[in-house]
Amino acid sequence: MSRLLTTIMIMLTLGCATSDAFAFVYVAPLPKEEHPSALWQIEVDGKRVDAYAARTADPPFKKYDYGGEYAFLQIDADREFSVKLRPNVDVDELTVRPLSYGIKARRNDDGDFEITVPFSIRPRQISVETNGREHPLLLFVNLPDPSAPSPKDADVDLLYFGKGVHRPQGGVITLGDNQSLYLAPGAVVHAGILARGKNIKIYGRGVLDSSSWKWREGPTPHVVSIDHCQNVTINGVVIRGASHWTIVPVASENVTVDNVKICGGRVQNDDGINPCNTRHMRVSDSFVRTDDDCMAFKGLDNSFGNCEDITVERCVFWCDRARIVLMGHESRADYMRNIVFNEIDVIHAQTRNFLLEPGERMRLENVSFNNIRFETGAENALSPEALEKMKDIDTKSLRFDIDVANKDNWLFVGRPAVNQYMKTQEPGYMKNIAVRNISVVGPLSYCGILFSGADEEHRTQGLTIENVTLFGEKVDEKSPIIHIGDFIDDVTVQ
Repeated sequence: MSRLLTTIMIMLTLGCATSDAFAFVYVAPLPKEEHPSALWQIEVDGKRVDAYAARTADPPFKKYDYGGEYAFLQIDADREFSVKLRPNVDVDELTVRPLSYGIKARRNDDGDFEITVPFSIRPRQISVETNGREHPLLLFVNLPDPSAPSPKDADVDLLYFGKGVHRPQGGVITLGDNQSLYLAPGAVVHAGILARGKNIKIYGRGVLDSSSWKWREGPTPHVVSIDHCQNVTINGVVIRGASHWTIVPVASENVTVDNVKICGGRVQNDDGINPCNTRHMRVSDSFVRTDDDCMAFKGLDNSFGNCEDITVERCVFWCDRARIVLMGHESRADYMRNIVFNEIDVIHAQTRNFLLEPGERMRLENVSFNNIRFETGAENALSPEALEKMKDIDTKSLRFDIDVANKDNWLFVGRPAVNQYMKTQEPGYMKNIAVRNISVVGPLSYCGILFSGADEEHRTQGLTIENVTLFGEKVDEKSPIIHIGDFIDDVTVQ
């Protein structure tokens, strides 16, 4: 029997399929030991389901208000379906993000809300919100998993965690050559992963949980440490409550992160995905919510090689405090190059969204950002009067830290830099940077774009800014939000 047919038979047995065996919607029940979120009452296609709870700002970071507990749910579907929702607070409307999905919440006569999730050939990462960052519900909609193994397949090459809560000895799961780790729907595994070797796979619909550990005290160097590996795939899983950096390939090649959901924000230094001296990597159809950077590209050690040939596409990013993407800090590689972002939705952020600051003589080259959609929220909103005052802001006087009325929302900042993370206090270089097809919607906020060089020796060469639209208006080279500094050559703004 094929694995796809086996999966379908399991769905039918659980009573979650429609009359058409090849069209079903499935939500795995939570383990009995797991406390469901009380934030939302949820029905998926008429069936009551529970959502998992995640949280933000544990002590000592509780002083920061990032919305508190939030909920998430994994749904497997190969057809359109409906979700009926009742938040635990009285609201007049719900916002469904990313707005680019075009999904609207409607209010029923009974006062509940309902959304229809259309069928898609790709995963959907949906945030349903009553008030921005306040206690949202995240719906992670997947296609059925045709590669789901049976518990009978478990052996030395396949580590299988079935439904329930699991606490591996010492909190460490070690993976080597040709090994796979499967987290079944309804599995919650409290552990860190240490991968060293070739042909390694981590997949499933379960939850890898790091919230048992205090800040920076996890059992592995990172929640998922990929150390000097080749051919690694991570697919489908949720990673909750990172205690430190989350997915970190170091000196690795051919790494794929697909349809992975990172539900962070519990502590600082919980970076989502950090390619470090890693080559030939693809991140796709994934969701990242963090307190720290959603993605940080680093070149930790020059002997590990360059960080290059990386594509990030069709992802949804949410950062509570730091950057959406950081490139260049803690980077001692010769090159960081050939990096592409395409079809990205930024649904919450409030600082320098994409920050490029190469240092230590590293060369940041051939980087493009295409079709990036930013959504502003209450955390970014500024009055028209405040926005008017900011038109004359002098970015040259702001050193390397940019703050606009404590509500800065810079879309892109790129310039060679020197900061406290660098061993050699010397800027790097930038060459061939492209920013194309950028849009911003939501409450009015300051959305600056700044590029420059560092000095005569560390010039930036080659910059294209093309088709930027802010709140419905096209930006040109005379716009007050475009700041082109000194020591930069070959600039095109159109």
